[in-house]
Amino acid sequence: MALVPCQVLRVAILLSYCSILCNYKAIEMPSHQTYGGSWKFLTFIDLVIQAVFFGICVLTDLSSLLTRGSGNQEQERQLKKLISLRDWMLAVLAFPVGVFVVAVFWIIYAYDREMIYPKLLDNFIPGWLNHGMHTTVLPFILIEMRTSHHQYPSRSSGLTAICTFSVGYILWVCWVHHVTGMWVYPFLEHIGPGARIIFFGSTTILMNFLYLLGEVLNNYIWDTQRTAKLK
Repeated sequence: MALVPCQVLRVAILLSYCSILCNYKAIEMPSHQTYGGSWKFLTFIDLVIQAVFFGICVLTDLSSLLTRGSGNQEQERQLKKLISLRDWMLAVLAFPVGVFVVAVFWIIYAYDREMIYPKLLDNFIPGWLNHGMHTTVLPFILIEMRTSHHQYPSRSSGLTAICTFSVGYILWVCWVHHVTGMWVYPFLEHIGPGARIIFFGSTTILMNFLYLLGEVLNNYIWDTQRTAKLK
């Protein structure tokens, strides 16, 4: 028996994301007042994705509890739709975007933090909030993947969806630059147009790779558990 039921873990994770989002939005940073507000940052978009995903997980748990043993076919049909939505969100958004934000942020931060998270931000964002946005996302999503089996969509539709998200965000970043004359991330100011194209293309490829990694990891975890149960 698990020390903490997965349903309780999901509620705790959802509450933590709500707290992080509320604290982040309460910060009066100059960038929040410019064109696009918080929505121009992938970190904020990812936090919203994670909060919505775990909200759906909690709603699925509640629906499963309420429909258990009821025999109501309509309720069971709605539950299956919720489960499908939950699985799709993990596969296409929560896992690849969450892992991307954590990996890319800390790699660039380790190389030169001024390129991604200038020291000036320490005056606005406390350390615990920074880790809440850029660190705990990874263990939270791995916990969810470990505690519940998720059915991935067909590979073609999944890759199409994550490519659409990636290209859409890149176009959004370019549009913000077109309107304001400033790049969302400081390091984009210091590289040429060709390097930007290579960077944007590389991030799209990385997103696709992370989608495939999530699919492989999900199958490995649950194939291993299935094998252990059979033994």
